[in-house]
Amino acid sequence: MGSIDKQDTTPQLLNRLRMRQIALILAIEDRRTLRAAAGQLGLTQPAATKMLHELESALGQSLFDRVGRGLQLNPAGERVTGYFRSIRGSMEALNRELGELRLGSAGKFSVGSIMAASPGHLTEALLGLKALFPLLSVQIAVDTSDRLLAQLGEGVLEVVIGRLAGQPGFDCVFRAIEDEGLAVVVGNDHPLARKRKVAFEMLLDYPWILQPAGSPMRDLIEHEFRDHHATLPKGLIETGSILTTINLIRRSQMIAVVPEAMARRDAEHGLLHIVHYRIRQKLEAYGSLVRKDRPLTKPAEHFLELVHARPKALRAE
Repeated sequence: MGSIDKQDTTPQLLNRLRMRQIALILAIEDRRTLRAAAGQLGLTQPAATKMLHELESALGQSLFDRVGRGLQLNPAGERVTGYFRSIRGSMEALNRELGELRLGSAGKFSVGSIMAASPGHLTEALLGLKALFPLLSVQIAVDTSDRLLAQLGEGVLEVVIGRLAGQPGFDCVFRAIEDEGLAVVVGNDHPLARKRKVAFEMLLDYPWILQPAGSPMRDLIEHEFRDHHATLPKGLIETGSILTTINLIRRSQMIAVVPEAMARRDAEHGLLHIVHYRIRQKLEAYGSLVRKDRPLTKPAEHFLELVHARPKALRAE
């Protein structure tokens, strides 16, 4: 396999790259054989083979290793397909927007948010956005930061309200919104609800509900356990759903950790009790995240202005 000439530039690579090649690589990743991928795209196998060789020549890298009768992505192929999935996501988003414009609607806006931002910043910003664009179709995903970032990278979401968890694999712009405290919560009839002071060891006597592994909140709780030289309780329930978490603790003796703002709101409504235990660690501030290499739609631009406005300014509108 030849290497890329040192004088080659990104514009030259773009001139040699074709959307059909991108579709072929993604089809091979999905179907595992060149024959099946060619059939999926309506190509002959010789044509698909030639197309793959041309792409690998343009990139200066082989992308697959042969395993038996199939093809398996090598490290270079993993990187390339990651970018190609992003390109496909961008094209799908563009196609949706153009389709909405053809139908004469105001378009579509997709946003993802962690639960902590939902009651305040997200809600206020979405109400302000709908006031500006009454016919705008809005899709909202609520999940953990790591999962939302994956959807941002694939082009499923245009804006994420969350944390910059790990290395997302693409360039993005982060603007902080607010710090977030955490609270240990139980049902109102839980034995710990009557304690004025709770030691960490007392928490170990009950089953726990935690967010899925890899999420910032889960990492922080695991750090809390390590600080106390304790292992995570066995038989965990793992969920990113705050609603499911609250329903479970209300009907059991389980313990959970949720954003402090949500805990205080639900405690005021008599839905749960905040345990008198202060978690040592604090989560990093959450904020808005957008891709640096993708232009924002007008609704997204207005949403970012609203979500970063001060709450008083939002209420005044």
